[in-house]
Amino acid sequence: MADPNKPGELVVPGKPSPLEQAAIVLLSMGEEPAAAVLRCFSREELLEVTQVMSRMSGIKVETVKHSLQSFFDDYREQSGVHGASRSYLKRSLDLALGADIANSVLNTIYGDAIRPKMARLQWASPKWLAERIVHEHVRMQAVFLAFLPPALAGDVVDALPEESRDLVLLNVARLNEIDRELLEELDEVVDRCLESLGLQSASVEGVRQAAEILNRLPGNRQQMVELLRARDPEVVSEIEVSMYDFFILSRQSEANIIRIIEEVPLEQWAIALKGAEPAVRNAVLQSMPRRQAQTFEDTMRRMGPVPISRIEQTRREIMDAVKGLADAGEIEIQLFAEAVVE
Repeated sequence: MADPNKPGELVVPGKPSPLEQAAIVLLSMGEEPAAAVLRCFSREELLEVTQVMSRMSGIKVETVKHSLQSFFDDYREQSGVHGASRSYLKRSLDLALGADIANSVLNTIYGDAIRPKMARLQWASPKWLAERIVHEHVRMQAVFLAFLPPALAGDVVDALPEESRDLVLLNVARLNEIDRELLEELDEVVDRCLESLGLQSASVEGVRQAAEILNRLPGNRQQMVELLRARDPEVVSEIEVSMYDFFILSRQSEANIIRIIEEVPLEQWAIALKGAEPAVRNAVLQSMPRRQAQTFEDTMRRMGPVPISRIEQTRREIMDAVKGLADAGEIEIQLFAEAVVE
């Protein structure tokens, strides 16, 4: 067994896990065969296995032999007469029915050949994908979205113009079978996306960055905020929301938290702390009197599940109250994690 104190070395208590075995097999293949396998993985699978691969070094020969033997044992078990591969069926159907009909049958059985290409688009930003399809006709937009993972498709829809989203979703819902011409058109759209995938612009959270800069700005921070507000009040409102993020409660002094608790009703805390980071939850609970903390825990239990939208709205209301106390000079807010000296 490898030494757990050596960084990057594989630690295998007894035998490697299935994920570690997969990583060892991929490392044993060589770059090109491994790349061909990795292209078939989902984004989550690819990240998981490559993280394990990147940490591996000093793998014992016995561990490699065990992993490869397990792989070939599984291969022999799965490669009996349980069904033909797609390539075998394609060759047979081409001879029997012709290429056009064969492709139609195979697409019905296996799903379209477009899926592996679409899987590569999981690495693109939703905004970038929306920009690629916004000028396509609405049915093409719907087909494109139908082949994306639901979470990514939802983000792409959110990035499309608001006035067209309902029509796009309606067309997605109406999809059943997709004719060959539309699939060929989709293939062209995806190819164009893949060709320019490496050219997509990097996304920068400008509002968040500006908020972080202001939080660390020495001198009269509020004066700078007001100067910015005179130029663009809308963007300054976004900056202030980012500056007064709910998480900053975790870095406040106990005196500050006590004053904020006095300002905010217990019911609001019960909603806002649902699913909150432990650091925030602990900062608030530890600043409450013991009896109030017990009442608070009971209130949270009785409340049950709360919609995320309501939690976020309540947190914004609390942070508005925090900002009000800070503006009034009642508390001095610590807006960022500053180094301290004992």
